[in-house]
Amino acid sequence: MNMDFNLFMNDVVRQARQEIVHAGYTELTTPEEVDEALNKKGTTLVMVNSVCGCAGGIARPAAMHSLHYDKRPDHLVTVFAGQDKEATEKARSYFTGYPPSSPSFALLKDGELCTMIERHEIEGHEPMAVVQKLQDTFDKYCEEL
Repeated sequence: MNMDFNLFMNDVVRQARQEIVHAGYTELTTPEEVDEALNKKGTTLVMVNSVCGCAGGIARPAAMHSLHYDKRPDHLVTVFAGQDKEATEKARSYFTGYPPSSPSFALLKDGELCTMIERHEIEGHEPMAVVQKLQDTFDKYCEEL
């Protein structure tokens, strides 16, 4: 039995992309899209997506479930680490003071970084603990809908 690794990975990436887009996040695939999105007025949550099984399998459900809350960011966007490399690099240029981390979340307000939830705060934690971290961030920086 031969398995084409690239075909397998394409399926994994496609599913990871679809999960986050289905949750309401806008996919940013170019540096120009990142600049436009991250400089919008209001609050923007950036989900740095990843195919990492352990952390990505926690981050994506947390990204979805955290939105069922009274306070939420105005804009939801995602870049895909290891896939859309230039867009991810551009997004990370906004995350001053933080090393590259994927998966991760960044919350910006009017183009300025407010806070990050890094991989080490995701990996090994229960999804609901990450949901709580996100919602605590929403409480601090976002308006009630």
